[in-house]
Amino acid sequence: MSTPPAYAVVVPTLGRPCLERCLAALAGSVGPAPREVAVVDDRPGPRGGLSPLPLDALGELRGVARAAHSGGRGPAAARNTGWLTVTTPWVVFLDDDVRVTPAWRADLARDLARAEPWTGGVQGVLDVPLPTDRRPTDWERGTAGLARARWATADMAYRTSVLDAVGGFDERFPRAFREDADLALRVMAVGWRLERGTRVTRHPVRPSGLLVSLRQQAGNADDALMVRLHGRDWWGRAEAPRGRLRRHALITAAGAGAAALALARRPALGAAAALGWAAGTAEFAWARIAPGPRTPREVTAMVATSVAIPPLAVWHRLRGTLRHRGRRPLPGRFPPPVPPEPVAAPVRPPA
Repeated sequence: MSTPPAYAVVVPTLGRPCLERCLAALAGSVGPAPREVAVVDDRPGPRGGLSPLPLDALGELRGVARAAHSGGRGPAAARNTGWLTVTTPWVVFLDDDVRVTPAWRADLARDLARAEPWTGGVQGVLDVPLPTDRRPTDWERGTAGLARARWATADMAYRTSVLDAVGGFDERFPRAFREDADLALRVMAVGWRLERGTRVTRHPVRPSGLLVSLRQQAGNADDALMVRLHGRDWWGRAEAPRGRLRRHALITAAGAGAAALALARRPALGAAAALGWAAGTAEFAWARIAPGPRTPREVTAMVATSVAIPPLAVWHRLRGTLRHRGRRPLPGRFPPPVPPEPVAAPVRPPA
């Protein structure tokens, strides 16, 4: 293997306890060390009033590490704050809740050394450990989907020049949702290639409350922004699952129709609409309950949230559509290198 390119690591964080474990795993990995480590504190408020980040967990890497502050503007802004400070040709983004494997740095070096000149980014392999003694919960299954996600910035390396060319992350994405797919689509749209690497990073399932699925529905507003920026076919190009928004819209319409017909004293039609709402809600709830552990706690949470999710998802989608009307993609600044054309074999004249 040729000498691996120099790289920096950027870790956006909200100061959660998992950050210390993330940094310790990076320090304990074998292989070429990062030239720079930027840990970006995205907690809101003035920097002086925040507790210090556990940079000492980096051990020998502490000398090349620095903390930055992005002011609580979201992970896209935090990553931009980080990569704009580095001087290396490659920058690797890690989330603060991942743990790189012991050979991660050596495997990363191989991934970067093998990258062709027209490869703009190299994705890591995410491993999401799930319980072995029971079926996973709805939240655990959702987190496990990261293992199949394309271009997830839980572990994603980009050429710094590519980030500069496309303007980095779009800070109009305020959550850790779709900002990585948006960046990947913009990178590929101007001709760069994105590849899968071989390095492995573990992404444990972090604890969550029973109502976490309700908070996740805010991502439907980000889907509206993706449609505005990349067209209605962006799902296929990003290899992202479509979700159930259309079914949610039908369930919500049936519920609203049942209420309206009841007020209009149309009991027969109202009962039919109510039956459609109940059937759609029951199907949605069972789709979430059936593959899970089916404990009383899980079943109760799935039934309650399955009633609330459809109208909440529709509301966030409508809100995002209105808010993001007129949005345009970030402008790029220069094109990527052109891959060499294959050389055709000379044609010999017949004897």
